[in-house]
Amino acid sequence: MRFNIKIFIPLLFWTLILCACLTSLPATDAGPLSPVTSLSAATEITPEILPKSPARPIPKIVQTLQTPHIDQPPNENEATITPASERCGGYQWAYRDLPDLSSKFLQAIQQLQPSAQAKAFAFGEDCFYADGHADFIAMETDFNITVQINDTTDTNECGTWVVKIMQVILDIPKEEIVGPRPGRVAL
Repeated sequence: MRFNIKIFIPLLFWTLILCACLTSLPATDAGPLSPVTSLSAATEITPEILPKSPARPIPKIVQTLQTPHIDQPPNENEATITPASERCGGYQWAYRDLPDLSSKFLQAIQQLQPSAQAKAFAFGEDCFYADGHADFIAMETDFNITVQINDTTDTNECGTWVVKIMQVILDIPKEEIVGPRPGRVAL
C-alpha cells in the first residue's frame, strides 16, 4: 500500500477537528459500562446511570485592556513606555488625501493621456485618545487611475497602460510615499 499525502493531510485535519469537538467525558471520568439489553432501557436515563463528574466552576468575566499600537523602538533595544493617559483608546481604519503627491501624480499621468484622472491617498488607522483627538497612522500609499482605452479586450493595449502607469509610480521618490506597506493601484 502506497502512502498518499493528498489523502493523509485532510484525514489528519478532520481527525483533529472531530477530536476537538468531542463532547464526551474522558475515559478516566466515565462510570462503569453496562450493556444495554433493550431499546426501552436505552431511552430511559436515570440519575444512577449518568456518570458522576465534579462541578465545573462558573467562569468569571475578565476585562482586558486594548492592545497599544506597537512601533519599533528607536534604538531596537529599549522600548519607550507611554503613560496610560497618552495611549490610544481605539483604532479605526481611515484614509487621508495626499494633495501634493496627488497633484504631481496627476500631472505625470496626464502627460501620458491628457484626459486621464489620477489620485494618491494614504490608507491607515486613526488612533483615538481619551481626550477626543485622533492621530492618523499611515500604513500605505494607494493610487487610483482612470484612463481611456480603445478596446478593453485588447490585452496588449491594457498591458502597455499598466507598464506606463507603474513606471510613473516607481519614479516617485521614496520619501513621498507614506506607510511601511506596499500600496494598492486601482486602474
